[in-house]
Amino acid sequence: MAVKTVQDLVNEGVEGRHVLVRSDLNVPLSDGEITDPGRIEASIPTLHALLDAGARVIVTAHLGRPKGEVKKELSLAPVAEALSERLDQFVPLAADVTGEDAHERANGLDDGDIVLLENVRFDPRETSKDDSEREAFASELAALTGDNGAFVSDGFGVVHRAQASVYDVAKKLPHYAGGLVEAELNVLRKVSGDAQKPYTVVLGGSKVSDKLGVIEALAPKVDNLIIGGGMCFTFLKAQGQEVGASLLQEDMIDTCKDLLDRFGDVLVLPTDVVVAEKFDRDADHRTVSLTEIPEGWMGLDIGPDSVTAFSKKLSQSKTIFWNGPMGVFEFPAFAEGTHGVAQAIVDATGNGTFSVVGGGDSAAAVRALGLDEDGFSHISTGGGASLEFLEGKELPGVNVLEQ
Repeated sequence: MAVKTVQDLVNEGVEGRHVLVRSDLNVPLSDGEITDPGRIEASIPTLHALLDAGARVIVTAHLGRPKGEVKKELSLAPVAEALSERLDQFVPLAADVTGEDAHERANGLDDGDIVLLENVRFDPRETSKDDSEREAFASELAALTGDNGAFVSDGFGVVHRAQASVYDVAKKLPHYAGGLVEAELNVLRKVSGDAQKPYTVVLGGSKVSDKLGVIEALAPKVDNLIIGGGMCFTFLKAQGQEVGASLLQEDMIDTCKDLLDRFGDVLVLPTDVVVAEKFDRDADHRTVSLTEIPEGWMGLDIGPDSVTAFSKKLSQSKTIFWNGPMGVFEFPAFAEGTHGVAQAIVDATGNGTFSVVGGGDSAAAVRALGLDEDGFSHISTGGGASLEFLEGKELPGVNVLEQ
């Protein structure tokens, strides 16, 4: 069964109807200030489409992991302010999720008005393992829409979770995929199916275990699978290299040996690294070959020779999927690897390559390093959801839209 989209809902007519939208507004905060508004920006097109069509929009979203408790520092107040600026209309924040204030504000909406509910994870039933608890909470969310409501799922970053505001509520209301979810799925199908070759995947981050499923799923389909970040040291150890005090998953060494045996023709590892005496922004550091990592020092970035080699592979590719930084990009001394690889992807994209940044830290790195987001074909908003889709796992929040 095909998934209905927000455009289908608009075509059916939403004027005067309450529409509950599950957005992904889980943005990073520092001292109450939003440091990366990427997910807010990505939510705007779907909200605009509904508001312009006269819907009465109720937005639900989470922030952080309050674990079912009300925590002032995880209030969506800064998000409501940011939404107000980007939508060019006031977005009030309800004082609760499904309580008296939420109902009063929902009932008071006029056509083209919008309200943001407080952090949905302040209610423990949102993430409960008890189906009946989640269902009861979903019924309360659905009740906010009245007799002729609808549900739009637009939080791609949470569709891999069977949570009340993502999964259970879709069973209570006519349901539709938002523009963001629709776009994300179309792009991921492209890079997981018949991608144009040569096809290069770049994986970084700290742990091999986090990316094992993606490696298994994509290695047979790609021409190059580049490994960087902290996870590369477990592969290097599996090759017999000494890695000093670098991040190492001892229990994954045998797994890496097996991956190298099976996919050694496509796996591409660094040839040099930037090492430091300690994990610190201002630590003494130097660039060394893999055979020269000093005892007690740790690798915190890939080196310039690795960037050059990786960039050459990327320049020859027609499809690129990137997930995970090459080093500790938050520290300027260890950001060059990530910046160099990201710039190589931008250059390839400019020459016609289809490139996808797989959300999470990679998307954050693009913005933190000042790269033009338009230099990539697509930047995903959902790192975990993207990876699970590429692994071939079912996404509950997508499957329920097909019912």
